[in-house]
Amino acid sequence: MPRRHASSHRIPSDLADRLLAWYDRHARVLPWRAKAGARADPYRVWLSEIMLQQTTVATVGPYFRDFLTRWPTVEDLAAADLDAVLHAWQGLGYYARARNLHRCARLVSAELGGRFPDSEADLLRLPGVGAYTAAAIAAIAFGRRATVMDGNVERVIARLFNVAEPLPRAKPALRRFAEALTPAARAGDHAQAMMDLGATICLPRKPKCMLCPLADGCAARSTGNQEALPAKLPKAVRPKRHGVVFWTLRRDGAVLLRRRPENGLLGGLFEVPSTEWRAAPWDIDEAKAAAPARTSWRALEGVVRHGFTHFELELSLLVGSARNAGAEGGVWCPVDRLSDYALPTLMKKVVRHALAKL
Repeated sequence: MPRRHASSHRIPSDLADRLLAWYDRHARVLPWRAKAGARADPYRVWLSEIMLQQTTVATVGPYFRDFLTRWPTVEDLAAADLDAVLHAWQGLGYYARARNLHRCARLVSAELGGRFPDSEADLLRLPGVGAYTAAAIAAIAFGRRATVMDGNVERVIARLFNVAEPLPRAKPALRRFAEALTPAARAGDHAQAMMDLGATICLPRKPKCMLCPLADGCAARSTGNQEALPAKLPKAVRPKRHGVVFWTLRRDGAVLLRRRPENGLLGGLFEVPSTEWRAAPWDIDEAKAAAPARTSWRALEGVVRHGFTHFELELSLLVGSARNAGAEGGVWCPVDRLSDYALPTLMKKVVRHALAKL
């Protein structure tokens, strides 16, 4: 491993040993984590790592337990209906993960005999498994020497080696340092220890350096620079898109829903029909051309706002009545049964707004 940083701070050679000793005493108890000395279940590791992509540990916990109750094995998940999986996923967001989860379960069950591959290269061939997830599964589930890089690990490494270059440009350098630090033995525990250290000690603000087992080897701490790292480039302003939603009611009070196309944002989930989402605001008369029914539409007061990773969305609502509607994949749903359908968070906001205003 690198022994010196550009700052001439000496990096101790036993950092990995210190980290593992700390982990043995202070490891977080997590529902997907094997107990000390027990072998990890690859299915649980894979399921948790897919859920943890872009989602916090606190949020994932209840979903993980629910999935295990419903589908205790990869074969059970493979046999499940996709709609059931999407419904159980509601609230976790980034729904492509749920579709890939289901595809992956079917592939592992049908083509791999229910056994997950144990190498990063083979894991990367599975749907929904990228570099981070492949490394995490290989290390944690199979004990392979693999370097796991998430936001917590990047923060620890940036401070430990005083890497001043901002993210994301610093990622290659951070990976090189992290790879040099990864031990051949107990690679899975090392990966989880790094994540735990970042989550509980090496915090983004006010890191608890006095409790850190690596404090005297931290180059950033030696210069008092730890809270400034990792540096990040300014975030780009997210563009705004606009759309119009058609809250379509039948005489019995049922609301029209339709399924979104499988490919694309929120693919395969149900929505209240809407126009496309575009940069320019919609004129109401123009928007009516996309309505699911020919009827008299009236505007509902207020808008629904929602943030996606790459853009902000603002939706206006039009309300109308119809006996029939031409929305492809459309279903009429009683208001008190809306929870039976896999509605993304955005559409739950639309439902709450419509019911509050009506």
